[in-house]
Amino acid sequence: MPQRAEVTAFVALGANLGDPAQALREALQRLSETPGVRLVRASSLYRTAPIDSSGPDYLNAVAEIATTLTAPDLLTALQAIEQGAGRERPYRNAPRTLDLDLLLYGSARIHSPTLTVPHPRMGERAFVLVPLSEIAPERVTDEALAAVSGQGIQRM
Repeated sequence: MPQRAEVTAFVALGANLGDPAQALREALQRLSETPGVRLVRASSLYRTAPIDSSGPDYLNAVAEIATTLTAPDLLTALQAIEQGAGRERPYRNAPRTLDLDLLLYGSARIHSPTLTVPHPRMGERAFVLVPLSEIAPERVTDEALAAVSGQGIQRM
């Protein structure tokens, strides 16, 4: 059986409980060790205040990967990494040990009960657009960055 062609995908990473910097480093390591996933590059870490939530500030990053996994299989792999980091989902936007969101999967547009790609709120979040623009500036317009410029974000 021929192997699937690699697809370029982007994953947002965030954490605000425990040691967020260590959680993000470990998540990137686990992502790079996932069969069918090759880590291409990752952004710097960024500190942001919680949006629609409470708790400590978040650390966020975005990773570019090349993957032969289907989008649903990649989502399953991301959720397994979250669970391995102790992720719990007691309520929407709860503070978290690790959050991994599939932002983009090639040029795919996916609308299923479990997955929406492109991520439906990525254009509203500086913590996604700023690190994404660092590693893939062609993916983010100046207008999109201007629209989130009022959200506090600090490169670490």
